[in-house]
Amino acid sequence: MRKGIKKQFWLSEKDAADLKQKAQRCGITETAMIRMLLHSYEPREKPDERFYEAMREMYAIGNSLNQLARKAHSLGFIDAPKLRKVLTAYQHFQASIEAEFLRPVKKEIKK
Repeated sequence: MRKGIKKQFWLSEKDAADLKQKAQRCGITETAMIRMLLHSYEPREKPDERFYEAMREMYAIGNSLNQLARKAHSLGFIDAPKLRKVLTAYQHFQASIEAEFLRPVKKEIKK
């Protein structure tokens, strides 16, 4: 999407400070914050370090599972459909964690 229209507006010191603080807590720019709000999304605050540590561990586990699955499949001594089912469940779990903690929430605007 090309952004070719410039908009300029004034905020009070309090509003400007609130916008800056909320954008920082979400880990996004003030411009991104305004765009999300315009499209009826409520940005989420950036998760703390515990979340990112859990995600790193989860990615490592997923990578290990994937490597084991490839090796087992090539050697032919594991139940491939069952392993595929477990990997699919893991991927859904990962996506649900990302949705819960990272993705913005769409809000309905009353007209």
